[in-house]
Amino acid sequence: MASMNKVILLGNLTRDPELRYTPKGSAVAKFGLAMNRVWTTDTGEKREEVVFVDVDCWGKTAENVAQYLKKGRQAMVEGRLKLDQWEDKQTHQKKSRLGVVCERVLFLGGAPEGAAPKGQGAETPPRTAQPAPEPSDNDGALPDEGDDVPF
Repeated sequence: MASMNKVILLGNLTRDPELRYTPKGSAVAKFGLAMNRVWTTDTGEKREEVVFVDVDCWGKTAENVAQYLKKGRQAMVEGRLKLDQWEDKQTHQKKSRLGVVCERVLFLGGAPEGAAPKGQGAETPPRTAQPAPEPSDNDGALPDEGDDVPF
């Protein structure tokens, strides 16, 4: 029987991406994504539901996410669901977490208000792989999305 594990999410980052490197030098970026759903009940009352999802990106995508995305920015993530299971060291209870392993990400919206111009602001972390493409000099906007962009 055929199966498919694919998810597409569009939401806002709940925290800045956290970029780390594995001992073998692979980049991994972790961040949270929030998606809202608004609906009206039978009685006419407006309701809102928010879903929070943890996202893991790897390689060049992880480095690009860490460089260009910040808390509050909107992004579309395409990937697959992954179930992590472990035992809590203190309570010895089995725990689990359903998250998304990012395969592609699309940066949406413009640069955040008050973003520092190119060359100013916080230092970028040291890289073991090739650096992500630099933004062009168009007020901090992301580079053009051509065929040569790695995401």
